[in-house]
Amino acid sequence: MAFEKIKEDIASVFERDPAARTSLEVIINYPGMHAIWIYRLTNRLWKANWKLVARTLATFARWMTGVEIHPGATIGRRFFIDHAMGVVIGETAIVGDDCTLYHGVTLGGTTWNAGKRHPTLEDDVVVGAGAKVLGPITLKRGARIGSNAVVVKDVPENATVIGIPGHIVEENKLKTHRERIEQLIGFEAYGTTGAAYDPVAQVISSMLNHSRMLEEQLQTIIGSLQQQGMDIQQLNIPGINAADFLGGDVPNTNSESASKFTPEPELESHTSLNSTAKKTQTEHE
Repeated sequence: MAFEKIKEDIASVFERDPAARTSLEVIINYPGMHAIWIYRLTNRLWKANWKLVARTLATFARWMTGVEIHPGATIGRRFFIDHAMGVVIGETAIVGDDCTLYHGVTLGGTTWNAGKRHPTLEDDVVVGAGAKVLGPITLKRGARIGSNAVVVKDVPENATVIGIPGHIVEENKLKTHRERIEQLIGFEAYGTTGAAYDPVAQVISSMLNHSRMLEEQLQTIIGSLQQQGMDIQQLNIPGINAADFLGGDVPNTNSESASKFTPEPELESHTSLNSTAKKTQTEHE
């Protein structure tokens, strides 16, 4: 039985890591596999009430692999830890079958109270590099956690979570749709897809579009009023400075590279209001 599980583990590596070439290479050079195999021994010792021996072997495994798996954790079949460094799995964590963790992942607790205090990952969950999944929450089947996300709430089935704190960016309720996406883009190595959108970027883009439309409307109104002979007070409305986005001083405009940092036309739309109004006024005179 144990040998069959090892064969399954090696096969799962070939399914999820294109860098794997031979079974011997996986056995010798994949510390994530070593950590899992030692965990299975420590878990048996833990259940047999040989807790000190189990914890000691788990500590040895951490020194050797960089992965800390508490012997009391529950881990399913075909579990894969890619790159296997800095991974921490707490005592009451539950990991289902066919799950994948990347380096720097923590399945941690948020309380010192006894009892269930670590996450539960159902089958086919992927947690990206550096992500933190904290507390007695549940990541439903097929969930994807993006790199460096901090997740403290339950995640629905087949949902993708990114950000701090984690928020859902897509939720595919139909398994067939999920499989179709994977056929198109391949395995989601770090728990994110190219189809996932950034809600903050969407809001900023909408605000810029709204501002641009208001600008055009104001230009039309000012031109019409000036054609009627009304004197429109010209305000010195500042544009959007490139330094606001670069986080520093705007490069010297005389330098050859200055053109690379020139704001896009829509970012300078405020300054075009005055120039358009002055042009309209000149034509009227």
